[in-house]
Amino acid sequence: MLVFGIIVFLIVASVYLFMHGAQFGALPSGEGLKKIRASPHYRNGMFQNISRTPQLTGDDGFFGILRKFLFDRNSARTPPAPIPSVKTDLLRLDPNSQLLVWFGHSSYFMMVNGKTFLMDPVFSGHASPLRFTTKSFPGSDIYSVRDLPDIDYLFISHDHWDHLDYKTILQLKPKVKKIITGLGVSAHLKAWGYDPHIIHEKDWDERLILEEGFEVDTISARHFSGRGFKRNRSQWMSFVLTTPDRKIFIGGDSGYDRHFAETGNKFGPFDLAVLENGQYNNNWKYIHMTPEESVQAALDLGARKLLPVHWAKFSLSLHAWDEPIIRIKKESAVKNMPLLHPKIGEVVYLDRDQIFSDWWTGIH
Repeated sequence: MLVFGIIVFLIVASVYLFMHGAQFGALPSGEGLKKIRASPHYRNGMFQNISRTPQLTGDDGFFGILRKFLFDRNSARTPPAPIPSVKTDLLRLDPNSQLLVWFGHSSYFMMVNGKTFLMDPVFSGHASPLRFTTKSFPGSDIYSVRDLPDIDYLFISHDHWDHLDYKTILQLKPKVKKIITGLGVSAHLKAWGYDPHIIHEKDWDERLILEEGFEVDTISARHFSGRGFKRNRSQWMSFVLTTPDRKIFIGGDSGYDRHFAETGNKFGPFDLAVLENGQYNNNWKYIHMTPEESVQAALDLGARKLLPVHWAKFSLSLHAWDEPIIRIKKESAVKNMPLLHPKIGEVVYLDRDQIFSDWWTGIH
């Protein structure tokens, strides 16, 4: 019994120490917590979606879903060969270019009117607190922080591991000038050594003037947050970026809801909508969109072009790795929505039309 007790104690202590590791960040406190409690979207000790949003739906339940993740032998969840990628020299770009470079999943770089923007960067090779789980697909991780120029504005949509990466954020610290994110996320960033003065932490439906000609409006999303056992202590959101030449919808993770049409009516039309497309499942249908819903969201926004992200780097659901792009390409053709589907690292020019290959069809 003594040996058994010691073993249990060591296991519990190990889990406790692991869950309190620096990579988990920190919960809001002090003035930050006061600001959160004053938000109309914070009730009963956590942030709430505008519409009722059960995180789990369907009939499988938590353990049924876990069993499928652990024992599903569907090899199509990961690509059979490395993802084809393009290594663009981001340090020698023409500063007058208007462009976007996607790094896979929800990470991408933009250069607009001489300013640099970075969204949800994840370059560590995994999207989990455990390095040996949720690894990036071979070929999808050819970029690192050292490949990036200085970043004028870093956007963080929410604090999930596949959007807020501890290792990447630490490495980015010398390059980032300003950060725009939702309430509560700054607790992580401050714990990791970021200067509070460069962090702009906003509630939904707020406006931030970045500089002359550049402004950001924060938009509600239908999702959740949390890096550990405590959920919804920080906010999840999307952004409307207005520049001197164009308007871009920077979408975070979100299930489909009326907020897309409301945003389109208030801010649209958009030159480009960047929307999630992947990691969906009927068991969590309210917190991620299907490809068909992503196309409808782009139409609701009044988008002239759609760039689908949140795919091609991690397997966070049970569908085939290329199913999201196959379905959204079909639906966008039916609905006449121009679709951008570059390779990872391929330059997307925002001021011209381009034709992209169906590069995923060549992976065997």
